[in-house]
Amino acid sequence: MAAVDPDPSEKDAIEEGLFSHLIELRSRLLRAIVTLLLVLLALVPVANWLYAELALPLVQRLPAGAHLIATEVASPFVTPLKLAFYVALFISMPMILYQLWAFVSPGLYRHEKRLARPLLVAALVLFYAGCAFAYYIVMPAAFRFLTAVTPEGVQMMTDITHYLDFVVLMFFAFGLCFEVPVAVVILAAVGVVDAEKLSKGRSYAIVGAFAISAFITPPDLLSMVMLAIPMCLLYELGLLAVRFLLKPGQEIKER
Repeated sequence: MAAVDPDPSEKDAIEEGLFSHLIELRSRLLRAIVTLLLVLLALVPVANWLYAELALPLVQRLPAGAHLIATEVASPFVTPLKLAFYVALFISMPMILYQLWAFVSPGLYRHEKRLARPLLVAALVLFYAGCAFAYYIVMPAAFRFLTAVTPEGVQMMTDITHYLDFVVLMFFAFGLCFEVPVAVVILAAVGVVDAEKLSKGRSYAIVGAFAISAFITPPDLLSMVMLAIPMCLLYELGLLAVRFLLKPGQEIKER
């Protein structure tokens, strides 16, 4: 049979719809970028203060006479600016995620929106909570341990760029680990697991939490336990969320 050419009016409608989506995407990306730049410009004048605050967990635990150092010529200028950018991204993330949600949400079904909204908010809040937990709880304990085990005759003086990279990595790792409830709900929503399987797999989750925490935390037992226990509790929170948000048979089906 001969191929039937698409109706010109239908083809024009498809192209027009695609073009309008691209325009909307550009508009929302611009809004997110402008928000990020405005926050960054506001933070640049206080970049050095931001770095001083970030360095407090280590500086307060350094031995007498020890301090942070800059091993590169431009580090005292570039490193605080890098931190200002990270903080601006951190502050602007709600706006960035809102623009992403506003672009994607019209294409979702009602039940998908009902599940996606709380998950998106929870993911953001939990990531922030993970970063705060790392800064206020884990890092002081880890730096206390690291300064205590420094060999005799070795003076601990950390480079400011290496310190920033270490802290950002810690924030990112702890923020992701705190996303356990969101990951559990998503797996249940797509039908990979259910509440019964999650309950039976609790022991495996505990072992996995300790294995992950041992891999990403500094090499001391206290830091490992301080991450593993919250991850276990967050797993239980995810299990409760599955039972509350997803009734049996309410998994998201393929379209």
